[in-house]
Amino acid sequence: MIFHSYFSTFSRRLLGLGFSVLILGAAQAQVQAPATATATAQSQTQAQTKAFSASPIKLALIEGLSGPFGNTGEAVVRNIAWAVERVNARGGVKTTQGMRNMVLERYDSKGQSEEALSALKSAIDDGVQVVLQGNSSANAAALIDAINKHNEREPAKRVLFLNYSAVDPALTNEKCSFWHFRFDAHADMRMTALMQVLQGDKSIKSTYLIGQDYSFGQAVLREARQQLGALRPDIQIVGEELHPIGRVKDFLPYATKIKASGAQAVITGNWGNDLTLLIKAAREAGYEGKFYTFYGNALGAPAAIGDAGVDRVIAVADWLPNVPGKASEAFYQSFRQRFPKPAEDYVHVRMQLMVEALAQAVEKAGNTDTVAVALQLEKARVSMAGQTGSMRAEDHQFQQPLVVGVMARQGTPGVPFDVEGSGYGFKVIRQIKAEQARMPSTCKMVRPG
Repeated sequence: MIFHSYFSTFSRRLLGLGFSVLILGAAQAQVQAPATATATAQSQTQAQTKAFSASPIKLALIEGLSGPFGNTGEAVVRNIAWAVERVNARGGVKTTQGMRNMVLERYDSKGQSEEALSALKSAIDDGVQVVLQGNSSANAAALIDAINKHNEREPAKRVLFLNYSAVDPALTNEKCSFWHFRFDAHADMRMTALMQVLQGDKSIKSTYLIGQDYSFGQAVLREARQQLGALRPDIQIVGEELHPIGRVKDFLPYATKIKASGAQAVITGNWGNDLTLLIKAAREAGYEGKFYTFYGNALGAPAAIGDAGVDRVIAVADWLPNVPGKASEAFYQSFRQRFPKPAEDYVHVRMQLMVEALAQAVEKAGNTDTVAVALQLEKARVSMAGQTGSMRAEDHQFQQPLVVGVMARQGTPGVPFDVEGSGYGFKVIRQIKAEQARMPSTCKMVRPG
């Protein structure tokens, strides 16, 4: 079922249906909601129970909801919750058992692989069949290995893993799994999109590579070196550094080294506080070069750099709020109506498409049998906000358009929307079609017998 646009009536319909998503704080997650929110969730549960004739489809969000990247995890919660709300608002998911709503349950991994594996066990014990995670490729790799073993050991309790952000290319290449589906473009795809812009920027003659010291950060730097050598061999790499993930409180020493290197541009895959603090430090150090980033368009980064980032911070994404078109604009405005606080301004089309693809797969399978749903998910094709994406069966890597934007002041041509109330948004300077973003895979998929 391809998502049909109905944003003009979305808010009215949600009010009538009582916001049917249920965000349940799992005990194992040790995340406590305010008492008022708990009471509201309970009343919603009672009101919605009558509307569906079968048990709910449980989704387990295993994510770092506390610690240095807690804000990133909570931003994901809002995205997935909104997607689930929309599915439930239209009646839920049609199965042979009847209409079934979706329930989102939270499990706090604290950003640690061991905690993520513990949360996975708790989720399976709670009867969850679909696991969602993304804010760490290291955690994703651990979950893939654990789910592979679990599904082989206990075929009656198999689970699927839907990944919205963990972009280490290995996860859909040498580590690919029948049970794992990635809905974000992997790091090599994102780097290729960034390089389309950098390749044409003849003013750049030197660059500094910096990243988080784990599988994803290492992959970003590796691919940056490779693509620079192939596309811009005239650019000199004047510095390269990996730093501990989530542990650096003061990036000024790093920023000072970047400035001293004479680099005209920085390439980084940093995300969350590791990116925001890096950009703040660069501003304090007086660095005036460009930043080519994977995630420089949100979570405090634009506000942190301010005017110094105008025309100098470049970001790649699956979608940006200033992508031209009425469908894109309506999508973004609908999200902002649902989450009006500036600090909540973090929305990604891919996360919405992921939930829509799952709903589509369950409906086509007619039930929640894990293998049946996976086989349908391999064929998923969904649309929203003017964007269309499809799952590639050979490696379970979602194929979708990508965009590159440059930071600009709100109100300038092409920038009707800012980010997080900062007064700065991202002007789209390059749109890459799905077929242009596509890359080959080395996956050798092992399918259940």
